[in-house]
Amino acid sequence: MWQGRVVSIHLAKEASAPMESVVEARAVPGRGLEGDRYFEGRGFYSRKPGFGGREITLIEVETVEALWNGVVNAGGDRTGIKLSAAETRRNIATAGVPLNHLVDMEFWVGAVRMRGMRLCEPCQHLEDLTQRGVLAALIHRGGLRARILTEGVIRAGDVIRPAEDAR
Repeated sequence: MWQGRVVSIHLAKEASAPMESVVEARAVPGRGLEGDRYFEGRGFYSRKPGFGGREITLIEVETVEALWNGVVNAGGDRTGIKLSAAETRRNIATAGVPLNHLVDMEFWVGAVRMRGMRLCEPCQHLEDLTQRGVLAALIHRGGLRARILTEGVIRAGDVIRPAEDAR
């Protein structure tokens, strides 16, 4: 059984605004993280209909570090991309968490229960805000979109673990 942790938390007040790192954020079911653009309905995709799971996004810090180290992407090219976890535009950077395996699974982030909804594939908007090649480099490893099931405060350093009683 795995156990990981929250490395950092990121929020943006408006669509396309730079993400700011915070030490904690309140998670609210059906809304997202208090203070984030999607919580207020001001995110780039807020008005687009689509699948659920826009409440919160997570990314593995290991993926971000792999980009820095020039790991080969799915197309066989070296990325050479340098992004911070905040620049990925995901709310939570994790360490030691197999995010791709959490689709349709419940898990805990500190005292907040979540359900993985779908992979958070990169989009052209992300590449437009960062740098060329980000879209291709993050295919199938751009993180996880999740639904917040219980309200609570998430803090940097919180433990992330599977919800043993839910599959």
